[in-house]
Amino acid sequence: MTEHGTVVWPPAPLKTERLVLRASEARDRAAFIELFASPEVGAHTGGARPRDELERAVPEVPGRRLGLFVAELDGAMAGMVSLDRRDPARPGRVRPEGGEAELGYLFLPQAWGRGYAAEACGAALDWFAGAFPGEPVVLTTQTANDRAMRLASRLGFTEVERFEEYGAEHWFGVREAAGTPSDPRA
Repeated sequence: MTEHGTVVWPPAPLKTERLVLRASEARDRAAFIELFASPEVGAHTGGARPRDELERAVPEVPGRRLGLFVAELDGAMAGMVSLDRRDPARPGRVRPEGGEAELGYLFLPQAWGRGYAAEACGAALDWFAGAFPGEPVVLTTQTANDRAMRLASRLGFTEVERFEEYGAEHWFGVREAAGTPSDPRA
């Protein structure tokens, strides 16, 4: 997200049954580096980045921006959820001008398979609906990423189209805001 308007950032931490979603802090730096250096995480996101490059590039407080939440489990970062404006030059859009909010998430491999991503993404989507009423949210994932495809469905995203990007087939879906028509392009 790039515009603040009347949105307070960072918001008060969002609490779910097992997680706390909050703004990033300096203590999260090592976990951000681990996340972006992980070959497992990078398998469907363009690949892992070299750890030494990340050590030089990651700021003291990484990810400190509107729309990025750290998902904290038992006092430590387990992953992150982001809501950013999608580049209108990329394929996939639901509005003619593009620029929709796009949900993204990454979790450390040790947090996989326990429902944390669904819990964190659901809380972030609820926050977004309150902060930006009436705005749809989009999600893109490689069709080869079965887990992400299942999570998109579970979160209420419906397919808009598929396209080739970065050498792989991608699924592009939308989660309508309450009270909007079923086809936002209509």
